[in-house]
Amino acid sequence: MEEQCYALLIDADNVSAKYIKPILTELSKYGIITYKRIYGDWTSTQHSSWKDELLTNSITPIQQFSYTQGKNSTDSAMIIDAMDILYTNDVDGFCIVSSDSDFTRLVSRLRESGKMVIGMGENKTPEPFRKACDKFTILENLMSEQNPGTTKNETSHDKRSKEKIEDAIIKMIIENQDINKPTGLGEVGSRLVSLYPDFDVRSYGYNMLSKFLEEFTRIQMVKHGNIVSVTLREDQDLKENIDSYVVQIVKKAGKAGVELSTLGNKMYEKYKDFKIRDYGYSQFNQYVKSLKHVRVEQEGTILKAVYKG
Repeated sequence: MEEQCYALLIDADNVSAKYIKPILTELSKYGIITYKRIYGDWTSTQHSSWKDELLTNSITPIQQFSYTQGKNSTDSAMIIDAMDILYTNDVDGFCIVSSDSDFTRLVSRLRESGKMVIGMGENKTPEPFRKACDKFTILENLMSEQNPGTTKNETSHDKRSKEKIEDAIIKMIIENQDINKPTGLGEVGSRLVSLYPDFDVRSYGYNMLSKFLEEFTRIQMVKHGNIVSVTLREDQDLKENIDSYVVQIVKKAGKAGVELSTLGNKMYEKYKDFKIRDYGYSQFNQYVKSLKHVRVEQEGTILKAVYKG
């Protein structure tokens, strides 16, 4: 398979020189870096730390004078260059390194033209820029990887709640179950990045997705040969107790049955942590239909559970 070619464009105004080696190492995982350019006002002492890195890492500095106070001319230069490179059509993707949301529209435009866009920036990078990218990497994660003893300052953007991630994975599994399709570990990883471009297991202290998933209580990994699938983890005793409780309520209701809304309320009152998705169902009525001694009947717009013995 032919390696992908990438253009690396760095905003020196919004990224520290200390990140350059981790940036190059990370991008090399995706393909060959054919353009390496960095933008800033090189007459300013602000960028002095970058100057040694440029020659060492063969990065081309693009001079952009700050003609007007408060105006970021670096943004304009990067955007113009990115579009020029796009129209040469000799790269497969771009890596935009900045912690500035001003490049959000540029990223969207590059993706509209069929290019892969990898974003990199610090924790402070605004959400719109992160979400615009195919993949967004937090630079502090790369530093932590190179210096394991270091700790990074976390922001509200840094870690998406683990429960939210687990819920998203459970939804994937259920969607696949509906079409009798197994959920592979690779699919989980790629779909999480599609949902959350800034998702990175390194934000949670892991280097492998499989190790990260071992933390979750509602899912499990099953290995068949070289294939690893992700499935729902069932507490069989708890499920049997819930099933029995629901059947007893329906049985007591007799021939009249019990409305599913009423049945659901009673069940959730007793089992407050019960989540229908944890058992492989997207709707409560699907779960009720699965019970051995219960059938679901419809009267107008009302669904009822009736005991069938």
